[in-house]
Amino acid sequence: MYQELINKQKKLSVIGLGYVGLPIALEFARHINVIGFDINAERIEKMKKGIDPSNELDSKEFTGRNITYTANPADLKEASFYIVTVPTPIDAHNLPDLKPLLSATQTIGKALKKGDYIVYESTVYPGCTEEDCIPLLEELSGLKCGEDFKVGFSPERINPGDKEHTITKILKVVSGCDEEALETISKVYSIIVKAGIHKAQSIKVAEAAKIIENTQRDVNIALMNELSIIFNKMGINTYDVLDAAGTKWNFIRMMPGLVGGHCIGVDPYYLTYKAQSLGYHAQVINSGRYVNDSMGFYIAKQVAKKIIAAGKDVSKSKVLVLGVTFKENVSDIRNSKVADLVKELASYGLAVDVVDPHADAIEIQNEYGFEMSAKAGNDYDAVIVAVCHKEFIDYDEKYFQSLCNGDSLFVDVKGVFRNKIKELAYWSL
Repeated sequence: MYQELINKQKKLSVIGLGYVGLPIALEFARHINVIGFDINAERIEKMKKGIDPSNELDSKEFTGRNITYTANPADLKEASFYIVTVPTPIDAHNLPDLKPLLSATQTIGKALKKGDYIVYESTVYPGCTEEDCIPLLEELSGLKCGEDFKVGFSPERINPGDKEHTITKILKVVSGCDEEALETISKVYSIIVKAGIHKAQSIKVAEAAKIIENTQRDVNIALMNELSIIFNKMGINTYDVLDAAGTKWNFIRMMPGLVGGHCIGVDPYYLTYKAQSLGYHAQVINSGRYVNDSMGFYIAKQVAKKIIAAGKDVSKSKVLVLGVTFKENVSDIRNSKVADLVKELASYGLAVDVVDPHADAIEIQNEYGFEMSAKAGNDYDAVIVAVCHKEFIDYDEKYFQSLCNGDSLFVDVKGVFRNKIKELAYWSL
C-alpha cells in the first residue's frame, strides 16, 4: 500500500475537509495523489478556488498539490486508503452525536474494496471504532475486517490557530487492527509527519489517549475556574495567586476562562458516556464539566452585580462584549461559551453589543440567535474582553475609556490587561 501510494498507483482520500481534514489532505497532496471529499458542495467549490472555508490556511497552501476536491461519494471508489476526519459533536443533552461519523462510514462502506485501508482520526470514546464503525463497514461492503480490509485509529492533534504546531511537527499516534495494519498505517503517515510516530498497543488505547488529552486540560481548567470563584469572594486576583504559586518548580500553571470549542468542551462527554454505559459515574470529570459549562453565566452575574453596585439601572445599561469565537484568532464559533455570557447578560435586561473581527455575523445569528455589531459604539457601562484576539490586545486604556461613560466596568476574562487598566473599575477571573 505504501509503495503504491508513493508511486501514485493508488490514491489516498480524506473524508471531511474541516480544520483537521483539509491540512492533512493538502500535506499528503505534496507527495501522493489525494481525493478530498466533503458533503458540503459549497465548501468544495471554495477549496477548488484555493480558499479555506475555515480561514486557517493561506491560498499558497493550495498551489502545486495533487488533489481532487469532490462532494460526489462515487469518486471515493478510486481511493484505496481512507482517512476520516469528520466532526464528533455532542447533542443538546451532552451525549455523543455519532451521525457524522457513521454517515462517513456508510459512504466508505459502499466504496470499499479488498485491500483497502480506513483510518479514523475523529475523536471518539474507546471502543467506538471496533464496536460501531467496523461492523457497519463489514455490513455494507460484504467484506471482513482483518482479512479483506484493514482499519486503524490515529487521533488528530491539530490546534486551531496554531501556526507553530502544524501536522508535520506533531508526534503522530497510530494504531491498527493487527500488526500488518499498524506497520502500513505508520509508514503512510510517515510520508508527511516528521516529528515521529508512536505505535499504540491497540485501537482502544489510541482512542483513549486522545480523549484524555482534552479531558485532562478540561479538569485542570475547571480547578482554576473554581479557584477564581473562591478568590473573587476573598477579594484577591487569581492571576496574582498563579504568579506567586508558579514560582515553585513543579507547579502546573493553567488559566481560568471560558471553555468551549469542539475539543476540550466536548470530548470529556464522550468519556463520561462510555463510563456510564459500563456502570461507572465519572465524578471528577463530570464535576469539571459542570464548573466550566457554568462560567459564562457566572461572569454575566458578576457584571450585573457590579453595575448595580455602581448605582446604575441594569435595564438602562449597555455592555460591549469583545470576541465571540471559541478561542483567540480563529473564526470558529462552535460551542462558544461567549454565547452563554451574551444571553445571560441580556436576561438581566442589559443591552449587549458584540464585536468580533474574526466571526461571521450570519453564522452567529443562525447558531446563537443574536446579532453582531460591525463596530463598537460608545456610552457603555461595561466592556468585556471575552476573547483575546490580536486586534484587541493592541488597545490601550484610553481607547476603552472612549467607549465608556462615567464609572464604567472593565472585565478582563483572561487577565491580559492586568496592571494596565488604572482608571476604569477592573475585574477579571
